[in-house]
Amino acid sequence: MNATRMPVVFVGHGSPMNTLEDNRYSRAWRSIGRSLPRPRAILAISAHWYVPTLAVTAMEMPRTIHDFGGFPQELFEYRYPAPGNPTLAARVQELLQPLAVTADQAWGLDHGTWSVLAHMFPEADIPVVQLSLDRTRPSSFHYQLGRQLASLRDEGVLILGSGNIVHNLAAIKWDEPDAPYEWASRFEGAVKGKLLNRDHAALVDYRHLDPEALSSVPTAEHYLPLLPVLGALRDDDKISFPVEGIHMGSLSMLTVLAESSRAG
Repeated sequence: MNATRMPVVFVGHGSPMNTLEDNRYSRAWRSIGRSLPRPRAILAISAHWYVPTLAVTAMEMPRTIHDFGGFPQELFEYRYPAPGNPTLAARVQELLQPLAVTADQAWGLDHGTWSVLAHMFPEADIPVVQLSLDRTRPSSFHYQLGRQLASLRDEGVLILGSGNIVHNLAAIKWDEPDAPYEWASRFEGAVKGKLLNRDHAALVDYRHLDPEALSSVPTAEHYLPLLPVLGALRDDDKISFPVEGIHMGSLSMLTVLAESSRAG
């Protein structure tokens, strides 16, 4: 048992090119990694494993998945060779009982996970396990997952959600990276306010956060990784936003860091 309760983190991961770039997002992720107590292992919940079932990676050495197209060859050659942790996978299955959780041997680490960990933990020497998002389930289900998994924080496990709370690719301004839509900024601000006020019910029912919520969250998969992080929060957690702001009009890069006042 780790004497320090691990924080929980939700990261707005944005483009996979952040893996290779030195920008304000990648620098913030490196800073977060340096500031955190060293995890025994990482449980990652990525927008990019959105499937009609609940599964957890259970292999010894997860592969690096390049689940995108149209990027430079250098990105396809990138590898994040972190080990897996079948023991943690089994612990996740145990904590989520009576839910059936498949011990997956095929997936690996997708770019929602490794594009962020490439900066947070560049040595790739901390075991990483991924938990899927079950697309057949409502948002409340994903929040409850976090509640059931919260005890992992006291076992040295960092729970990491990776998505984007505003993610509308159809509305992206490719030539105006610093010109956010008003609805995107408003939705990000609403999420921040509800987080600080501990209004988890409103964040679970995110479609009613704003009259134009569907512009910010046209599909659920990039928002949902926030909800297990919320579910794993404790009353004494202090919430901060190491990164915030809208990129290319319609991508929120908001990062949410929750740390126990008991930590350290």
